Amino acid sequence: MEFSWGSGLESQRLLLSFLLLAIWEAGSGQLQYSIPEEVKHGTFVGRIAQDLGLELAELVPRLFRVVSKDRGDLLEVNLQNGILFVNSRIDREELCGRSAECSIHLEVIVDRPLQVFHVEVEVKDINDNPPVFLATQKNLFIAESKPLDTRLPLEGASDADIGVNALLTYSLSPNEYFSLEKPSDDPRVKGLGLLLRKSLDREETPEIFLVLTVTDGGKPELTGTVQLLITVLDANDNAPVFDRTLYTVKLPENVPNGTLVIKVNASDLDEGSNGDIIYSFSTDISPNVKSKFHIDPVTGQIIVKGYIDFEECKSYEILVEGFDKGQLPLSGHCRVIVEVEDTNDNVPTLEFKSLSLPIRENTPLGTVVALISVSDRDSGANGQVTCHLTPHVPFKLVSTFKNYYSLVLDSALDRETISDYKLVVTARDGGSPSLWATASVNVEVADVNDNAPAFAQPEYTVFVKENNPPGCHIFTVSAHDADTQENALVSYSLVERRVGERALSSYVSVHAESGKVYALQPLDHEEIELLQFQVSARDAGVPPLGSNVTLQVFVLDENDNMPTLLAPGTGDTGGALNELVQWSVGAGHVVTKVRAVDADSGYNAWLSYELLQLAGGSRSPFRVGLYTGEISTTRALDEADAPRQRLLVLVKDHGEPALTATATVLVSLVESGQVPKTSSRALAGTAGRDAALVDVNVYLIIAICAISSLLVLTLLLYTAFRCSAVPTEGSCRPGKPTLVCSSAVGSWSYSQQRRQRVCSGEGLPKTDLMAFSPSLPDSRDREDQPQTTGDSLAKPRQPNPDWRYSASLRAGMHPEAGEVSPPVGAGVNSNSWTFKYGPGNPKQSGPGELPDKFIIPGSPAIISIRQEPTNSQIDKSDFITFGKKEETKKKKKKKKGNKTQEKKEKGNSTTDNSDQ
Repeated sequence: MEFSWGSGLESQRLLLSFLLLAIWEAGSGQLQYSIPEEVKHGTFVGRIAQDLGLELAELVPRLFRVVSKDRGDLLEVNLQNGILFVNSRIDREELCGRSAECSIHLEVIVDRPLQVFHVEVEVKDINDNPPVFLATQKNLFIAESKPLDTRLPLEGASDADIGVNALLTYSLSPNEYFSLEKPSDDPRVKGLGLLLRKSLDREETPEIFLVLTVTDGGKPELTGTVQLLITVLDANDNAPVFDRTLYTVKLPENVPNGTLVIKVNASDLDEGSNGDIIYSFSTDISPNVKSKFHIDPVTGQIIVKGYIDFEECKSYEILVEGFDKGQLPLSGHCRVIVEVEDTNDNVPTLEFKSLSLPIRENTPLGTVVALISVSDRDSGANGQVTCHLTPHVPFKLVSTFKNYYSLVLDSALDRETISDYKLVVTARDGGSPSLWATASVNVEVADVNDNAPAFAQPEYTVFVKENNPPGCHIFTVSAHDADTQENALVSYSLVERRVGERALSSYVSVHAESGKVYALQPLDHEEIELLQFQVSARDAGVPPLGSNVTLQVFVLDENDNMPTLLAPGTGDTGGALNELVQWSVGAGHVVTKVRAVDADSGYNAWLSYELLQLAGGSRSPFRVGLYTGEISTTRALDEADAPRQRLLVLVKDHGEPALTATATVLVSLVESGQVPKTSSRALAGTAGRDAALVDVNVYLIIAICAISSLLVLTLLLYTAFRCSAVPTEGSCRPGKPTLVCSSAVGSWSYSQQRRQRVCSGEGLPKTDLMAFSPSLPDSRDREDQPQTTGDSLAKPRQPNPDWRYSASLRAGMHPEAGEVSPPVGAGVNSNSWTFKYGPGNPKQSGPGELPDKFIIPGSPAIISIRQEPTNSQIDKSDFITFGKKEETKKKKKKKKGNKTQEKKEKGNSTTDNSDQ
């Protein structure tokens, strides 16, 4: 591409050299180009996108733009090819005046992310302005009497260009009277004038016409001319002469009107009117000077009459003339240089060039938030501006290039702590006193999803009564999210799991928005006592955050289950009980036992028994245990009693309201020979299968007799052995812990925590030995009965089921001289019971001791437990014996006994065993 202006090949070469000088510098992150002024529209300046390292495809998406605080329309960028070109006419003189350096400062801003580049385009001067004089014609007056070398000052020409292009050379048209005096080396004084070389003769030459030509140093050269009309005056011998040809004065800007600048003084050696001097500004003075200053024609005082602004003009050159009042007035000349001094009269200005708002709270440190431009029209220290930011904010100002600051993120943001910042930027200059200005901006912090919903508690306990209506509201969970908008929009859901064979969602549900938890179906305490699950709270952010809370729903029991009667000998519910009772039984004889269970818990399952009096019937000879359910006689039966007794037992729980069930017991009174023999367990009405009635047959009698005979023989042999042997300590050897076994007289168990020794006859007593015996028809018949039989020791049986008490059975346990408290909230299989001795009980044990005696509920048996003494010789009363509410004691020791008495006792024992 070729450009030409002016004329000749030299101009083309100059433009080409300027274009080849366009460079890019990496220092300080700045690009520099050079371009001549006055080039055509579209002139190539540089490949700015390529030099900045930007891809052409990202210029438009990243909002590539060029900002200039000088003239934004001079240069433009083609976004298709990334080329910087000239958009409009560039006149260096209009842009920079007579400044030696002239540059266009551009700020290239791209977003996403925000980047700022500084570009400087230097505008080179070309010789496009010819030298010009203030006027095309100048009138000069000179007396014919002037001596040779008289000087007539001239106003020089001016050139808007700079450098070589403004280097002026003057030439005068050929003449014989005057020569041209070149300017001096002082840049403040032009010093151009005419020197008289030949005496003048007004009569011969009254007027002289000269042409003054000025030529600049540019290529091609440009010239300017002015016509000089010199009028030769008649002689006025002496012209006014000033004290100094050059006056220099410094004047502060902004001085008020009427301020004295300087007083010039001239003198004239003539007398009279030829010596009177009148002062005036030269006709060549610029209009700007005339508008700012005034000279007193009489005194020569120059005063201020306009606004003096350093930023408008830094110095003024005033040409003063002094004329005398002669008929042919003569004049003198001087120059006054007024240098304007700067004062700090301009406040700094701030401008936000680019803002990237709002800023996300997870924005990385060092991100540029805004670009700030500051300026001050003053010069020197008065124009040096520094910026400061509001303290204690997570931002800082970073100086970039020529009064540009970047607002940069300096520390991490947290919208939940502070959601917006009001930033105040203060610009202060270096003057004295300094001037300052502020600019503020609100920086809003945009939310990101960095907070999970939080519950007030990690776990909640909820109590719900069973049999609730379906869909009832049982609890409300609430989670708080510190974020905003969709990041704080919390939804709730169940954390699904299995509850037994069913899904959790079949029991409860949670409303996604309100967090209300609903029970979808009636809850049953007997099915589920504790329903534990988790509710999840999750926000709507991307990615979503969530947390869980645990709900423990305790299903409270209600009295919704009636007592259920159990048939004797089974675990099933049954109908009426049929019992046979001898006419000869006495008071306190246990006939049977009514057993019932309740599926509820606590007091709702605590059962009591009550015998209902039938309408029209006489007083019944039977009673029922309040908590045991045992039906026993209140007195001895007689012939007046009806042979068939129909007893109606009311079973009632302790719920509110109480629920009841009734059991019918049919009691038949028969003679003693008509009552079949049964085991003691059946008479006690316990729950084990061994308690059922059995038929007496001859085979059983034979077996019992054989076993009893074997036992008698064993005892005889053992007694003989003990009588012949010397008793020694340790005759009872330690034995292996024995399994639980049962016999006709009860159930035996040995403690396995300590290895005990079980001995019969004379020997060491045992500790931790417990026996549970059912009630027997007559305990007096068994006072001398041996404690164990061969059958019971040889054939271990299932433990007595009565040891697994139901809630109603446990409620009737009464230790001797104490009380038994049922467990609060205990259900059917609960085994927690408290045994207490009443006050004043002499048998109450101290701490860590066992009581001496227990009475087993439902049985007349007394259990005696003694701790093992240190003395190995002990009498037989230390054995566990059975009796009706008393201990059977044997206090006498005999090495030799009455054989007849022993046979009688053995015979009685055998008979008792056969009856059982």
